[in-house]
Amino acid sequence: MTATLYNRDILRLAASIPHQRRLDAPQASVERRSPVCGSRVIVDVVLDDDGRVAALGQEVKACALGQASASLMGANALGRDQAELSEARDALAQYLAGERDDPGQWPGLDIFRPARSFKARHPSILLAFEAVAEAAARATR
Repeated sequence: MTATLYNRDILRLAASIPHQRRLDAPQASVERRSPVCGSRVIVDVVLDDDGRVAALGQEVKACALGQASASLMGANALGRDQAELSEARDALAQYLAGERDDPGQWPGLDIFRPARSFKARHPSILLAFEAVAEAAARATR
């Protein structure tokens, strides 16, 4: 069971989280925790004049699945606007819940296919995407 979840690709992503430092002067910061496993992610953002992520920082204290998700989010968040980040969050949540067959347009999220049947793991996988979408929304206000 867990061998399927924690495969080599997940562990590789978990070990290579980009932007893993807090920003000195973020426009918005959001912390998300999973009550199920205790995973925690803090995301800082700075948006450019067009409302796109110009700088990203994150602090990740999560299981390998949460770390892998933060890695995929961090690798592709720069240049995205709040609508794109919210769309990615929603698509991932729907994918994990079995409400759609694909994880959307965000690169690499299909790696979580084996986790779909492990509902207790979904909150940790969603943390980084929830945090970055909310941070971008707060920064645009």
